[in-house]
Amino acid sequence: MDKNKFEIDMCNGPLMPKLISFSVPLMFSGILQLLFNAVDLVVVGRFAGSDCLAAVGSTTALINIFITFFIGLSLGTNVMAARYYAAEEHDKMSNTVHTSITMALISGVFILAVGQIFAKPALELMDTPDEIIGMSVQYMRIYFLGTPFFMLYNFGASILRAVGDTKRPMIFLIIAGIINAGLNVFLVVRFHLDVAGVAIATIFSQMISCVLVIIVLLNSPLAYRLNFSKLKIHRELLTSILKIGIPAGLQSTVINISNAMLQSSVNSFGQYAMAGYTAANNIFGFLYTSANSVTQGCMCFTSQNLGAKQYGRMKKVLFNCLIIETVVCLALGSIAYFFGDKILGIYTSSDVVIDYGLKVLSLTTLSYFLCGYMDCIPGALRGMGHSTVPMILSIIGTVGIRIIWIYGLFPTQRDITFLFISYPASWIATIIMQSICYIIIYKKKFSKKAIA
Repeated sequence: MDKNKFEIDMCNGPLMPKLISFSVPLMFSGILQLLFNAVDLVVVGRFAGSDCLAAVGSTTALINIFITFFIGLSLGTNVMAARYYAAEEHDKMSNTVHTSITMALISGVFILAVGQIFAKPALELMDTPDEIIGMSVQYMRIYFLGTPFFMLYNFGASILRAVGDTKRPMIFLIIAGIINAGLNVFLVVRFHLDVAGVAIATIFSQMISCVLVIIVLLNSPLAYRLNFSKLKIHRELLTSILKIGIPAGLQSTVINISNAMLQSSVNSFGQYAMAGYTAANNIFGFLYTSANSVTQGCMCFTSQNLGAKQYGRMKKVLFNCLIIETVVCLALGSIAYFFGDKILGIYTSSDVVIDYGLKVLSLTTLSYFLCGYMDCIPGALRGMGHSTVPMILSIIGTVGIRIIWIYGLFPTQRDITFLFISYPASWIATIIMQSICYIIIYKKKFSKKAIA
């Protein structure tokens, strides 16, 4: 089929340069998103005060729990759209697009309603201090007004990624991020809207990125063109999308919960340790975003080659992605390891906080390629249409090991360095299980077909 200049032919030609071309824009998108989020915190902290900063920060974990599951659903869209596009099943591709956009609208409105109703009870459940809970509730309720735009962007971008277009979503995020940063300054500094101003700026930027993605889909090639008159739920396709998306969403949600449990152990060391871990965790965000962009490529390339019946090429996709994960994670991890004190110094001037942050980084940065492997192998399995088993293995490997470590081993040796050995330990355990799973599924379903 003819491809436009933004698409990537995933089923023919050399894999490495195409995987890099796919992944790099995703890396930049994720890193820029983190930087723009940091601007939110800097503006509100500098110009609205520490109480407003605390109010916005107190909602982060809760917002992630609300939306992470639904973001996982968009992975189902990505996998099915990539498969049908490569197989040139245009009717199913079109139905996937319209089912996904309809689902994005419904889920966006659902999250909006849940956020309005449960924002205050959820914040109270998390023991949000009385002096900031009013501002926290205000921020969350305004923020959730933008979730329909957020969901439409994510599902729309998943469709574009399915055909290899990662550049335009990146451009749209840059535009939206610049607008968000400008509005933050304008609304918070000029009009003194504080947390409300930051939330309004976020909604407006989400709307911009959403509109831009929808415009692209409305003018796309016929196979994945959006037509508002065709919006409906196709049950068979919805089932296929949910079969991939629900386990992915559950996995992300449960792993976030395990990280929250680890946070509680860090809290027992006091405020300096909490601050050091917070800064180190922000650095992890950049590492994870970069590693996950390769996972997205692995999943999408695998799914397209499955649709094109290029079974032998699927194994090559995973091998190439693991090489890229190694290079990217070792490069970025080495920077974080060797220049950790200077990077942490951006967040704080306290030597004690920096020391705690360095203890966390010393065990996790150089070994972060293991996290990349742990993420990439399930990505390949999802691309092959298997999402439930990888979810179970990831939960057992990451959450299970960390629970044993936190509640079984850590009380006998209360040291923050020992606590964070649980990260590489859980990564290694999960990689072993996921690798065995991949070998079994590939040999059972695809090895003979690849030879044929």
